[in-house]
Amino acid sequence: QVQLVESGGGLVQAGGSLRLSCAASGSILRLNVMGWYRQAPGKQRELVATITAGGSTNYADSVRGRFTISRDNAKNTVFLQMNSLEPADTAVYYCNCNAVSSPSYFARNYWGQGTQVTVSS
Repeated sequence: QVQLVESGGGLVQAGGSLRLSCAASGSILRLNVMGWYRQAPGKQRELVATITAGGSTNYADSVRGRFTISRDNAKNTVFLQMNSLEPADTAVYYCNCNAVSSPSYFARNYWGQGTQVTVSS
């Protein structure tokens, strides 16, 4: 099993910055893609950004150029640096990873508990 623990959410004014962190722990054999998703009230959960183990990144059009995803493979941690935040970025942000763990030895997706990001205008 794999556990994901997020941190770094909070309240910030429009134009400000926040940095989210997500640490994976447990019986991890291999961490594949890691990423961030978000869900605003009344809306479906949507992809924000993903990063492969090799460092290839993918961003939603709405955040490209403002958000940067990175990871520390030695610490099984993924980060999301969010700059130029807008009220439309207000949501619960969820960490996600695809990992192989024991005892199953199968790859599966895991989710964190979510962290609230609120951007005031």
